[in-house]
Amino acid sequence: MEKPLTFFHTFKQDISMLAKPERFTFPFCYEPHPLSIVAAEELQHYLMEQTDFEHPFGLTDNLDTAPIGKMFGVLVVENQQGQLGYLAACSGKLAGSNRHRYFVPPIFDMLEENSFFLREEKEINQLNREIEHLEQDMQLDVLRTQLEQTKSACTARLSAMRALHKANKAQRKAIRTGQRTELSDASYTILEQDLIKQSYRDQHEYAVEKQACRQQIQHIEELLHNLLTAIDEKKELRRNKSANLQLQLFDQYRFLNAKGEDKSIRAIFEEVTQLMPPAGAGECAAPKLLQYAYQHQLTPICMAEFWWGASPASEVRKHRYYYPSCRGKCEPILGHMLHGLMVDDNPMLHNPADQRELEILFEDEDIIVVNKPTEFLSVPGIHIQDSVQTRILSRYPTITGPLIIHRLDMSTSGIIVLAKNKNAHQFVQDQFIRHTVEKRYTALLDGIVSSPEGLVDLPLRVDLEDRPRQVVCEIYGKPAQTRYQVVGVEDRYTRVHYYPLTGRTHQLRVHSAHQSGLNTPIVGDDLYGRRGERLCLHAGYIKFVHPRTKQEISFEVQDPF
Repeated sequence: MEKPLTFFHTFKQDISMLAKPERFTFPFCYEPHPLSIVAAEELQHYLMEQTDFEHPFGLTDNLDTAPIGKMFGVLVVENQQGQLGYLAACSGKLAGSNRHRYFVPPIFDMLEENSFFLREEKEINQLNREIEHLEQDMQLDVLRTQLEQTKSACTARLSAMRALHKANKAQRKAIRTGQRTELSDASYTILEQDLIKQSYRDQHEYAVEKQACRQQIQHIEELLHNLLTAIDEKKELRRNKSANLQLQLFDQYRFLNAKGEDKSIRAIFEEVTQLMPPAGAGECAAPKLLQYAYQHQLTPICMAEFWWGASPASEVRKHRYYYPSCRGKCEPILGHMLHGLMVDDNPMLHNPADQRELEILFEDEDIIVVNKPTEFLSVPGIHIQDSVQTRILSRYPTITGPLIIHRLDMSTSGIIVLAKNKNAHQFVQDQFIRHTVEKRYTALLDGIVSSPEGLVDLPLRVDLEDRPRQVVCEIYGKPAQTRYQVVGVEDRYTRVHYYPLTGRTHQLRVHSAHQSGLNTPIVGDDLYGRRGERLCLHAGYIKFVHPRTKQEISFEVQDPF
């Protein structure tokens, strides 16, 4: 075990002019405190200069392996002598190892030599090889082919026999008809008995052939079944071993909080989500940092996490940008670990639109057109009820039926159209569904975009482990297309017009920031870029057909940034 405070780093920079925050960082939505920024900069300097390990961050072109960027975290702490310093951590493994001299250790080191995890993993890997060997057995393909060929041949033989017997039946009918008047009753009776015997013979021949086919097919199916059963048995054994190993791992992950209370990861997730913890829970930087601080009587002061290296293919991660802790894996754990600390308020529980007015651009007996401010909900949320919809309903309590036709993200400002009656709602909404509504957004991008215009086509789905973030996903993502046109370059920023052809959640934000899109986040984007005074995205123009006059109408609001 490491010596006490081995991972306590004293500040190299002068921090005497930086006051401690009154409360600890709310990890899921924050602006890094100056102390956290200094700690992060010192960690980044170490990452640039270190020779302790080699990891393919993707910051250089001479890589033999695929780049793997990583999330790092810093926790500013105060020791028992009142000295400020910081701890550093990496999410997951780094350079194939959990142990590094600069970073706090994991909650549980699965890679420790002779650990139960490595022993069980070795057995599971052996099962994987055995399953792969069985699945690649040529006899399996031979039997599958033989089964299909036998079924096809049997079907052909039985079909030919049915055709022959049908012809025999027609011939017997013709004989009966032709001989009925030619033969005596006694002779006809003998003929009829012979024809009946022929019919029975045909039925017997068909039954014998059908039974023979069934036996041939059954024999091959049994051979194939035996092979597949062996594979299924090994897969079931692997499934059980993997499940048991996961449960064993969960037992090793226990987390402290500021009150000194200890709780297992399984108990934490059962209490909060009523579900088992997801894979990788407890391996992120934030839980590692807090756990080490509590174990060594270090008082947490503030915290920040940043990305270092190339972005993953699906997510939006920018080198050196600060990011909040993930919600799917970390929110339940940190909810427990922060008990006993004075933590910043959750800004998502406060209504930023409380003192803001909702500007009415147009109103008649069918529709209302409003200019929604930034940080203003379109419809009521889980914690905040104030929204465009509730404001309009309070202003027009006699309105019944549908109201909101389309929405804007809370942080996006601009034009929203609402309906005063069912017919107007259906008429305008149908235009949105058919993509005949003309919409134009303006965004200020944090960088220079070289291409003057183009189309971004990246399918999107929600990040199941970090809602409401969206990720690019070619398999399960919904189609998302955005046309863009550069309006101008302003200092180090680019002003663009967006013309979305679809309306996915965070579509313009992801298409702006993703490396396969414009690779330039929108200014003030706290999810996919850098936090700022506001998200510089504005729905400034819309044109559609009026539900009553059937004439095109349009509205435009000047960019507020």
